Amino acid sequence: MLNKLLFKNQDRKQLVIAIIGAFMGITFLITSIHYLIKVNEFGEGEDILGPNTIIVQKEVSNASTLGLSKTDFSLNEIEKMKANHFIKDVKPVLANNFDIFFKIDDPLVPPFSTVIFIQTVDPDFIELDEIDWNWKEGDEYVPMIMPRDFIVMLNTFMSANNIPQVSDDLAKDIKIVFELSNKDNSQKETVKVKIVGFTSEVSSLLVPESFMTYGNDKFSDGSKQKITQIMISGEESKFGLVEEMLKKRGLESKDSQMIVGRLKSMVGTLFLVVLGISIIAVFVSGLVLIQYMQLLMSRNAYEVRTLMRMGHHPKKIIRMFFVYFVKIFGIVASLGLVLFFIFKFFLDDMFSTGGLYIGTEITIGSIAALLIAYLLFAFASYRTATKGIFNEY
Repeated sequence: MLNKLLFKNQDRKQLVIAIIGAFMGITFLITSIHYLIKVNEFGEGEDILGPNTIIVQKEVSNASTLGLSKTDFSLNEIEKMKANHFIKDVKPVLANNFDIFFKIDDPLVPPFSTVIFIQTVDPDFIELDEIDWNWKEGDEYVPMIMPRDFIVMLNTFMSANNIPQVSDDLAKDIKIVFELSNKDNSQKETVKVKIVGFTSEVSSLLVPESFMTYGNDKFSDGSKQKITQIMISGEESKFGLVEEMLKKRGLESKDSQMIVGRLKSMVGTLFLVVLGISIIAVFVSGLVLIQYMQLLMSRNAYEVRTLMRMGHHPKKIIRMFFVYFVKIFGIVASLGLVLFFIFKFFLDDMFSTGGLYIGTEITIGSIAALLIAYLLFAFASYRTATKGIFNEY
């Protein structure tokens, strides 16, 4: 009876406009947050490099070949790059300053030995969740991350010679040793090595920093260590600025790293724009709903005063207005969530067809955004209803 008295026979044009705006805003809000999170997660866990991280080196020109320009980085250059607002951090990729001999001595694999170079990177730049990356003098083996190209090359050789190929799991059991020595071979040491992971982004064998420090301290000839590669971690959605800096400084990186970084930046920026528009749409439609509530209470001022004179407590009338508008927003939010799942079905298929293999599970952030929007509207509705009713009281 009270609902008919307060809410029936009202001009609902403003309400319908607000509902449509809130419906579209909520749908795009959930969609943009979900895919913004998914795009930023793209590629994580598939390689040891952290998100938005690339390895770069200086381009080799005729001048550098003739010794007229340097291809190594100074600490001053690293600090200047780090000072850019779109750069999170820059760290050197350190290489061995001593001789190292790589040897496979395993009945499962053809004998192989060669002189190699090893590198180490800052642990903050790589994903080590499932990798034991600790080493100290006296340990049984040195953990090593191997380039996947090496395994591909090894399996190609074994296939051509009718030798069974090795999987990643079997490769981790291959018996490998490093033979460390100084320049004149007056000092030598052999250490066992265990493959603990693979990477498609780094072209060298990676070892822990503690092992690199040990080898350089014990076997190097004291010459200054050159930094020929660095790792750059850029801000999300600002890869274009990182790429511009690389071109300006004559730096280059692997094409695969550049493509992934460019793709994530472009798609992430697109969804940021959609997110901004969605927030504005939800905010404006929420304001329109609140204004409609105020208009409704103003038009029903006589009925509200009459009800209170008849003994109806103001809190009861406040609760009626509050519940009415919270229900409307709840229905709109639920319909927006349903439309999001419909969009998600087609968008996931579109991204998969386009080669962007992102996870299909629902993100907590998108659902949390919907819940926050609902709670904020509920709070604003309650405050507006309370203020309007007590003004009449």
